[in-house]
Amino acid sequence: MLVLTRKVNQSIIIGDDIKIVVVDVRGDQVKLGIQAPKDISVHREEIYADIQQENKRAVLSKHISLEQLKKLLHKGPRNSVSGSVENSD
Repeated sequence: MLVLTRKVNQSIIIGDDIKIVVVDVRGDQVKLGIQAPKDISVHREEIYADIQQENKRAVLSKHISLEQLKKLLHKGPRNSVSGSVENSD
């Protein structure tokens, strides 16, 4: 782990396009400003952990096979000649 010392308004650069600026220091809190491209996700660690946990839950919650999905797609509503939707049951 690289450990750096910075003062207020000083920054560090990560790669070519991520800049982290020390905005304020009060007591034991440090306020950081982060400039990064929109395609780079930036999260506090605890939020990132929650996102990862929720993603795992979503994957494990309900497995559906490709065959089941295929049946569901073919079973969906169809358009009748009049343009109204009728169920294929």
